[in-house]
Amino acid sequence: MRLLLYVLTGTLLLATSCRVAAPDQPAASPALPSSFHSSAKVSSQPAPSDTLDAGRQTWRQFFQDPALTALIDTALRQNLDVRVALQRVEVARAQYLARRGALLPVVSGAASAGVDRFGRYTLNGVGNYDTNLSPNIEGRQRIPGPVTPDLFVGLRSSWELDIWGKLRQRRRAAYLRVLGSEQGRNLVATTVVAEVARLYYELLTADNQRAVLERNLALQREALGLIRVQKQAGRATELAVQQFAAQLERTESLSSEARQRVTEAETSLNQLLGRYAQPITRGRALPAQTLPSRLGAGVPSTALLRRPDVREAELTLQATRADVDAARAAFLPSLTLTPYVGFHAFRPEALFNPASLAYGALAGLTGPLLNRAQFKAEYRQAVAGNYEAYYRYHQALQTGFREVVTGLQGLENYRAAAAARQREVNLLTGAVATSRELFVAGYATYLEVITAQRSVLEAELSLAEARQAQLLQSVALYRALGGGWQ
Repeated sequence: MRLLLYVLTGTLLLATSCRVAAPDQPAASPALPSSFHSSAKVSSQPAPSDTLDAGRQTWRQFFQDPALTALIDTALRQNLDVRVALQRVEVARAQYLARRGALLPVVSGAASAGVDRFGRYTLNGVGNYDTNLSPNIEGRQRIPGPVTPDLFVGLRSSWELDIWGKLRQRRRAAYLRVLGSEQGRNLVATTVVAEVARLYYELLTADNQRAVLERNLALQREALGLIRVQKQAGRATELAVQQFAAQLERTESLSSEARQRVTEAETSLNQLLGRYAQPITRGRALPAQTLPSRLGAGVPSTALLRRPDVREAELTLQATRADVDAARAAFLPSLTLTPYVGFHAFRPEALFNPASLAYGALAGLTGPLLNRAQFKAEYRQAVAGNYEAYYRYHQALQTGFREVVTGLQGLENYRAAAAARQREVNLLTGAVATSRELFVAGYATYLEVITAQRSVLEAELSLAEARQAQLLQSVALYRALGGGWQ
């Protein structure tokens, strides 16, 4: 009884001396704004009902082009980044299994054989000699000498009792990191979906620009032929012929550059699809591509928490808090049980005799008292990791808020820009026809014709870029609202 009292007293003293005060928690962050629109300075009127909560739409619902959805489906199955992300999830799950297994006893099969030669003036040597002279010892009970075998076959176990919750906190941290890795996989999926859409729209833009250039090349060749006829008739000079020819050569060079952009977009898109170069199937042409002109953002506190990067950062923050609790508990004494059971003998022929059955158990209580540098370092590292995760979580919130606000404003601006450039193209197309008629009638110079042709070409190329920017802005806003991984 007195021994038990001493053990309990020592345990309390050891636990008290190893106790570590809880660290200060990171300061609370300011609340999120109640609306995206107030910061973006756009209309606060709600979007149409069919565009509310755009981030909740699946990518199959958001993208209406069957060719694009087929490419996205292929990318999500074959993209190497997605496959790497899947393996990261498996690594996190394996770590969770290891942390969960630490709560259970470890049972190992053991078979050992050894020999000892005890000196004559040792406790074992004298004891064995004296034992063999005892009249109570006979036969196989006699200890062989001078070399004594030591044989054991059985089971050994080790079990750390989680009395302070250290192992449970480590298991919780590992589980949260599994959830975080799954959100990381979703983040990779959203990135892949957005990149496939971006490259697809770049490819359609290059196709559209090539078509514009080919159409203008035909017009410029016709104009060059006309100016050559007029030169032969004495109504134009060689300078006019050279100007028209130079413009034709410049348009040829722009067409070559457009073909190169097609090649680059196709090869990049094939790489995203996890395959080598092959033809990319197109769907609707660029002018026929449509996405919602207005995307409902909803409430920041809801929309941002739908983003995989924010959810991953939040889970990581919770995991680091569990790391801190586990590091604090590491300063407290650990109680470990080490039982065993098996056959133990010093003669091979008696090893599996029922009388050789042996069992026992040892309970050990250990805790750091001196030189606790390693525990202190792990504790400080856990606290610093908790603060880092806290700042990264709020950084993810701020990044998401900025992307949504920029996307909302950009969607309106690019829509207006595309509409204005379409009106510009319509006006300049009419100006080209007018300049040719006036030139044939002798009321306009060849420079006015060249200028009109160059202006409409630049306007059409710019219109294609504006349409592309509008589509890409819609994709970026969809991704910023947490869409693309469903």
